[in-house]
Amino acid sequence: MRRFLGLAGYYRRFFEEFSSITSPFMALNPKKAKFIWSESCEKSFQEFKDRLTSTIVLILPKGMNGFVVYYDASRVGLGCVLMKNGKVIAYALKELRTHEKNYPTHDL
Repeated sequence: MRRFLGLAGYYRRFFEEFSSITSPFMALNPKKAKFIWSESCEKSFQEFKDRLTSTIVLILPKGMNGFVVYYDASRVGLGCVLMKNGKVIAYALKELRTHEKNYPTHDL
C-alpha cells in the first residue's frame, strides 16, 4: 500500500481536488492502523483511477510573464493552482496534519 500511495502522491499536482478524492485510502497509511478496505476506499480508488486515465490537460508555459496563482486555505488543507492565460499549469494541494490545524492561516 505504501508504494501505491507514493505513486499516487506523484500525481498530486495534476489532479484538482486530489486530497478529497484520495483521503479515504490515504488514511490507511499509518503503520499501526488496521488495514480495512471500506466501501469509501473502493469508491475513492475507482475515482482516482478514472481521473488518472482520463485526459489531463496542462500547458507547458512559454515566457516568464502572465502567471497567476490562485490559492485557498482552510482548517482541512491548502490548495493552489498555477495558471497562465486562463490555462492550468499545475495544482498544489496539501492536507494539514493535526498540529498544523492549530496554526493561523497566515502561518501556513
